Amino acid sequence: MFVILVYDVQEKRVAKALKTCRKYLTWVQNSVFEGDIGEANLKKLMIEMKKVIDIHSDSVIIYRFNSLNYSKR
Repeated sequence: MFVILVYDVQEKRVAKALKTCRKYLTWVQNSVFEGDIGEANLKKLMIEMKKVIDIHSDSVIIYRFNSLNYSKR
């Protein structure tokens, strides 16, 4: 599946979030990543991001696309 991940984390956690996301996805611009990823790797990414972020002050949004037939960039 194709995903777009966007995060907003406090400055002290940005480096860890960036490093974690780069293991699985392609960096597009500040706090935005995209790429094809399997369900198992997406679960691993989500688990790792939960360890990095503070759920009370940070946010991570993942958009999932099963098909890119109707999309343009």
